[in-house]
Amino acid sequence: MREARGMAVSRRRSPGAPTRVALELGRRKVFASALDWPGWSRSGKDEMEALAHLADYGPRFAIVADDAGVPFPSGAAEAFDVVERLPGSATTDFGAPGQIAAADHDGLTPASAARTAQLLRAAWRTLDRVVAESPPALRKGPRGGGRDRDAVVGHVIGAETLYARKIGIRLSSPEPGDVGAIAASRDEIEAVLRAARGGEPHSPAGWPPRYAARRIAWHVLDHAWEIEDRRES
Repeated sequence: MREARGMAVSRRRSPGAPTRVALELGRRKVFASALDWPGWSRSGKDEMEALAHLADYGPRFAIVADDAGVPFPSGAAEAFDVVERLPGSATTDFGAPGQIAAADHDGLTPASAARTAQLLRAAWRTLDRVVAESPPALRKGPRGGGRDRDAVVGHVIGAETLYARKIGIRLSSPEPGDVGAIAASRDEIEAVLRAARGGEPHSPAGWPPRYAARRIAWHVLDHAWEIEDRRES
């Protein structure tokens, strides 16, 4: 059953508090993002489909949380509390969550900053594991589209170089095979998020730390799961 507060959505009765979600409403797509779980964000053609996809990916995200050492409630994907609706943009319709929620401006304690950093680090490990287990050539879409494995990795690395600027870091984009440079870039991003306490961006054009973490983690996991799903059978 699905019912509303701003909209509380429940698949069935589950213990514990519902998962807080922000919805980003584009003209063609809606993104549902779990505000307290960086990286757990999925889209659909409307609100209900976006929330259904978010729930469907709960078990996959639970693996990431377990790797991070962060307890993931068994009912986290069973009940959602939509606490905010955000107007979407061309970014939303293109296929990325691009709006900053009010909750993203909340400050971080040492514990919550460490938790955020652990989840992002686990997202990176997930991508590395999937890449190591996958062949270079991935299954193409029905029209022959889609990047192969190494091109996906290069895209993720390049995007992170741009994302890092949003939290005050200027990085040179590592080559996809340069393990040391990639690790150094990730370390810098993680260190900034782990040290964050205030909820505001470092500059007017920057991102609040909470939003930066969930946007970066979403991008990493979205492409890790894409690679998993497009492996040649």
